[in-house]
Amino acid sequence: MKRSTAVIASAIALLAAAATTWAVTTTKPPLGSQLGTSVQLGAPVSSDPVKAPACPTGVAPAKCLIVLTRSTAVETLTDGVAKPVKVLLPGEIVSFTIGLAQLSSDPKTAATDIKNLGAAYGGPAEAQITIVKPGRNFRWTVVAEGPVVRLQPYLGYVVQFPLRTPLQVTPSEAVALTVPTWAPILSYNLTASKFSYRQSRSTACSQPAPTQSAQLVVSQSASYLCGYPGTRVQYGATELTAPVAPTTTTTKKK
Repeated sequence: MKRSTAVIASAIALLAAAATTWAVTTTKPPLGSQLGTSVQLGAPVSSDPVKAPACPTGVAPAKCLIVLTRSTAVETLTDGVAKPVKVLLPGEIVSFTIGLAQLSSDPKTAATDIKNLGAAYGGPAEAQITIVKPGRNFRWTVVAEGPVVRLQPYLGYVVQFPLRTPLQVTPSEAVALTVPTWAPILSYNLTASKFSYRQSRSTACSQPAPTQSAQLVVSQSASYLCGYPGTRVQYGATELTAPVAPTTTTTKKK
């Protein structure tokens, strides 16, 4: 007795299904591979690291705009790289780096400048690293802050500050720099399409901050509506990313 074509096709399909098994395929990296790494935020190109600012050529010291005052700053474009301080992987910030200008090569002039800046902006040069969570319309909220460090002993140098207590970070957060008083950390007259940053204020953007606008408290929110194309805040941070355990996956195999 002949079997119909439909019956034969059905039998073939059943045999194929019965031959399908499940196999475990490993996705583990080779033994000896490094899990977790160190990431530099804010200085994405090794040829353009954080540096000590200097007044642009031809600009008189009295008109040099290298000092950031009473504000929190977020680098938004560095050497053409957008969002250079955005956290992409979970981990912890273990140190931050600042480039500090020498106010004057003359010790007496430098001492006068330091005194005048301290009187105008509430004290000696200081800064602290700040972790912010971006929101809508450039309104960002502080989620963590490092300790305040005094900067005066380091003017004219690039200095890296380790954090005794690392700051935990998660993807989409950003690393900002808070200056409660003043700090000579701005490089300007740079290419506007390659460098820019924002400050935590929304008015009088062309002038030094008239009042305290730095974000000094965790959970504090501020509008970063003052943008500065062609200017770089000379800072960066080192993140140690959290190692991800190797995993295995289950796949079909015929």
